[in-house]
Amino acid sequence: MEYKRYCKTLSLKEDAQLIEDYKKVHAPGAAWPEITAGMREVGIVDMEIYIQGTRLFMIMDTVPDFDHDKAMAALAKKPRQSEWEAYVSRFQQSSAEATADEKWQLMERIYKLD
Repeated sequence: MEYKRYCKTLSLKEDAQLIEDYKKVHAPGAAWPEITAGMREVGIVDMEIYIQGTRLFMIMDTVPDFDHDKAMAALAKKPRQSEWEAYVSRFQQSSAEATADEKWQLMERIYKLD
């Protein structure tokens, strides 16, 4: 399947217990079903999050005609999305009112193996 890939980054608060709790919130089956359903509805077909210290790195694969800005605006209006963002903000260096798009910063690809 052809897709678009986006890579994003976000910083967590420097607190070992909060970081462990954040990992638990993202363990298999732990994310709220409305959140994963909303991501699929806007065209996100796969997502992985990696961690190193307080730095998170997200790989997001989407449908080929994905419009990032429109999809992120639609995602922000999905059921329980703002509640989820407020919930996970306690772990993140962000405000409880911030949307996922405001928290997760797009990264620029500077190299690709040919």
